[in-house]
Parts: sequence; C-alpha cells; structure tokens
Amino acid sequence: MNMVARALVVPLLLALVVPLSATVPAEAAPTAQADAGFAPPLSTRGRYIVDAKGVRFKLRSGNWHGASGTWNGSGDVDDDANHHAGENSHRVPMGLDRAPLAEIVASFREIGLNSVRLQFSDEMLGDTQAVTDAAVAANPQLRGKTPLQVYDEVVAALTGAGLAVILNNHTNTTRWCCGVDGNERWNSGQSAQQWEENWLAMVRRYRDNPRVVGADLYNEVRRDVWDDPNWGSGDAHDWFAASQHLGDRILREANPNLLIIVEGINWTGIPVDGFAHGRPTLTPARWLSHTLVTSGKLVYSAHFYDYTGPNHSGATGIGETSDPRYRDFSRDELFDVLYRDAFFVSAEQGQHFTAPVWISEFGVDGSSAAGSAQRVWFANFADYLIQADADFAYWPVVGWSETRGGNNWALLFWDRDGHRATGDAWRAEIWNRLIGSAGRTGVVEPVTRWSMLSPDHGDFVQSAAMRDRPDWDSGARKAACPDGQRLAGLAHTGNRGLCTDLAATVTGYEVVKDERYVTTDWASGYSKLQCPPGAYVVGYAVRSAAMSSVLCAAAAAPQNPGRTLWFDRGDNRPAGNPGGDFATGNHKGQCAAGEYVAGVAYTGRIGKSRTPDALYCR
Repeated sequence: MNMVARALVVPLLLALVVPLSATVPAEAAPTAQADAGFAPPLSTRGRYIVDAKGVRFKLRSGNWHGASGTWNGSGDVDDDANHHAGENSHRVPMGLDRAPLAEIVASFREIGLNSVRLQFSDEMLGDTQAVTDAAVAANPQLRGKTPLQVYDEVVAALTGAGLAVILNNHTNTTRWCCGVDGNERWNSGQSAQQWEENWLAMVRRYRDNPRVVGADLYNEVRRDVWDDPNWGSGDAHDWFAASQHLGDRILREANPNLLIIVEGINWTGIPVDGFAHGRPTLTPARWLSHTLVTSGKLVYSAHFYDYTGPNHSGATGIGETSDPRYRDFSRDELFDVLYRDAFFVSAEQGQHFTAPVWISEFGVDGSSAAGSAQRVWFANFADYLIQADADFAYWPVVGWSETRGGNNWALLFWDRDGHRATGDAWRAEIWNRLIGSAGRTGVVEPVTRWSMLSPDHGDFVQSAAMRDRPDWDSGARKAACPDGQRLAGLAHTGNRGLCTDLAATVTGYEVVKDERYVTTDWASGYSKLQCPPGAYVVGYAVRSAAMSSVLCAAAAAPQNPGRTLWFDRGDNRPAGNPGGDFATGNHKGQCAAGEYVAGVAYTGRIGKSRTPDALYCR
C-alpha cells in the first residue's frame, strides 16, 4: 500500500516496527476530462506507453485501495479501531459501503483519471468468506460475494467505463502495508512458486478484458528483520531475477498483451545513523536492466512521499535518522534526487534501461498547514511530474469523510450517508494543474530498441522461438536476444551482452561451435566462432566464463566485407555509446551502427580465459 515507511531498527538484533503515518491523499475539484479512449493492448516505445495504434497513452492514474486489506495486524479484525486510520475496508475496495460502484467510477473520470491501480493480496485469491452486507451496503448487488468476486465486479465497472486497470499485487496477507509485517517480499510467507501461480491465475482471470492492461508485480519490496532484497545477486531475495522470471511467465503463459510493471527496491539496511541504509529505488537498473521475452512491455515504477527520503525510512522517533526527507530538499536538490533515483530511466534515451517510469504512488496530507514543507514539496513534485511528462498514480483516491481529521490524504471522500465531500482547495489547484498539463500526444514513432543480456547466474534466453526448441548447448549458460533483435556487443569478461533491432525475417537458427564458416582469418591466432553466410549472431553460450558457441539466425544478412573489432584491452564502442553501459566495470566491444555481429574470437593461451576478445563486424 502506500509508502515506505515502517522502518526497521535492530539494536541487539531486535526489530521494531514504526507506525505508518502516510495514509491516503486528499480531495480535488473536477478538472479536465481524461483521455477520450485508447485502443488496447498497450505497449512501449522508448520512454512512452502507446496503444495499439501507436498513440501515446499517458497513465493518469489513481490508487483504489482496500481489497488488499486495511487491518493493522493485531486485535479483532472486525473492530474498525484495529484498521488503518480506523478505516475498515472489509477486504474490498474502499467506499462500496457508502456509494454505488457506478458513482465511484464516474467520479474517477470526473477528476481526470484514465486508469486505476487496483490492489489485491495473495490471501484474497483464496478467501472464500463472503463479505458482510454492511461492507457493500451501497451496492446490494454485491451481497454474498467473496472479496475476489467483488474485485471482479469492480474491474468490470472500471473497464466498462473506459478506464484502464493495472492489477497490483500489494501484499501477501490481507492487511495494511508496509512494515516488517510478513509482506516485505513477494516470497515472504509463501514460496516464489506460489506467488507466480497466483499471478498467472489473476492474469488468466482477466485475460479476455482488454482494458486490464498491466501487472504491477509487487509493492514496495523491502527489508525484513534479517535480510535485504537485492537486484542481481542470484539468491532467493533477488528482486531483479524474481520479477524478470515472473514477467516472462506472464507474457508466455497467461497474456502476451500486458504491460509488466516492476517497482524499484523500496528499502535496504537498518535505519540507524552509522549503519548502511537507504532507498535504492530504480538506481540498480542503470547497470542491470530487465529484458523481457516480449519487447515493448516493460514499465518501471517508483514511489515518492514527502515524509520519506533517499536515506530516510519515513519514521518519526524509533527508526528515524538524521538523513533528510524529500520535503527537506530545496526544489533544485529534490529535482536532482528524483532524476538520480528514478527519472533517469525515461529521461536518457537509447539506453538498455530506457523505459517509461510510472510514479505509481505519491500523495500528500490535505491537512498540511499553509506554508508547510509538505505543501511546498507537493507543489514541487507536481512540477517535476509535469516537467518530466511522467505517468503517475495518486495514493489514494477514496477516503472517508469522518476520518479526515487524522487521514486527509484521499482525492475523494464519502460520508456514511453517501454524500461526497469537497476537497482541499490548495491541493485541488495543484492536482488540476497536473492532470491538465500538456505533454507528448499523438503517434509515437518506433525507436531503436536496446536490450541487455545478463546470463550472470544461469540461462538468459529471451528468444521465445529458442525457448520452444530443445537445449541448444547443454551444460552451458546461454543468452539470446528477444525475437526481432540481434547481438550488437559483448563484454570481454562478465558474460554480458547488448542487443538491438534486427530488421529482417528469421527463417532458421544454427548453433556454431567451431570454425567451419570461417573463410578469412580475421583474428589470427585466435579461435573464431562465425555464423554462416546470410546469418546474424543473436545469442551465445559460455561455460564458466569461456565461450562455448554462438547462436546464428538466418535472416538474409548482407555479405559485405567485415572488420575485426578488438576489445580485450579496453572499450571499443561507437561514439556516444548507443545502448549504454551494458557491462559496468568490464571492457566492451560493440559494432557500429549499420554493422552486425557475424562472429566472435577468443583464445585460451596463457593469461587468457577463452572470453570474448574480438567481434567480426559486417
């Protein structure tokens, strides 16, 4: 659910949970209408999300929370006092006890939303207890339904009104988020396999609804009592690997049309001065980015709130450090931090990590005093979203009128009698400016794609065609470009690769393990793996660090004279480093624009390890 916070302190190995203060955001006046419509499915072109016609579809979203739970985790679950801010959602989206579903959905359109991030918990999927009549008092048609069946009706109502829906796996258990609460990671309290199977079931459940457009894989991955999540270590806490694996499974096994949304890591370390701690967010994507088996489906996401910070847990009291919160930064400092931690992903074009960035949670307490740091932060953050032309989702949309004194974060409020309250004027002005801001519209032309191959801990075969074929180099670690791409570069050590577009039709594949196709000694004294005439290198295999084979795709490659590109003693890449640094800290070789990789050379002589030393570029 929202934010970060509930930090963790481990003096004498004792973890303490800090109460979560960032509840739900405030209300706004009606503004510009949302997008008139879009043609599903959605995909990406560089830093933009586009519809089936290639028209930019900017996510102007809100979070409709409740189905993932509001219980704080102790006491009688039926007692409202034991729920976050005293607001008991009864395991369904907030407000169904107060206003008709159609009215709530229409209000989303009224305030300018075109999409909704809709939370669920893994526990909800198996919850067979019907919701109480009181939980859906304003929607008698939902009586007797389970939480998942209510969720079905909500999805149908949202998409029936033309809104896009992004499914968000918010928690494992149906309770409030986010602390040391058993919901820290995708595999907290459940196996990674169960998490994946739950997701596949959810995706298949809504596969025939084209306006269910995205899968937001897990919310605010963070530290538990003992362990941090990581990005690329290859262990059971590796969020990069887990999200990569699930994203591929969703696209191959459940729905190839969905956007796969990966949030950065929300927190690592112990929030105590003198101990390492911080909020990695999307910074690791600069050196290790996702490459999905279907290109054009990856969206990265991040969360920002005024009371948290790049090294601040968001806690007050226990777990609070001397690090600045986001609201403590000047406007320029804030903009620099936002760019560094998240927005570089969409701002830097033509990189292996370039993708849309969706700020899937942000918000502010509407009760913040005039002139307060919170108000200044919210105005500055909205300005940055406008400047960056960023996709966004406010947290949350729906709140209760009678609890606004302690929880005045929502955009829309209903009282017990079903009356909708007005919002805070100061926040409405900023919201209207954001929701109505100009940005890129119309058709977005296709851009050159760049993708990283990272067989760091095992196979990284991103070609759907090759996954459907037998193992092409048994016992070796294999890497292959997504279908429609070819190899552009390799690292001398570390086994990383870079792919880019292949503008030709592949008619077949061949694995080459020897020099049978070498007609010119383009790397004298070195072993050479070269594709046959008319074929591109689209993959490779290694044993430990040593080259084992190359995968060649027959695609009418031009047979112009080639050149040898050495990179055994330093980088040898085109000017401007197109595609970005795909193997940080290692020498890299990359053929020029207008060339393709036709072969790889290596040697096992003394001082060498049969790692790539040269490319044959044609």
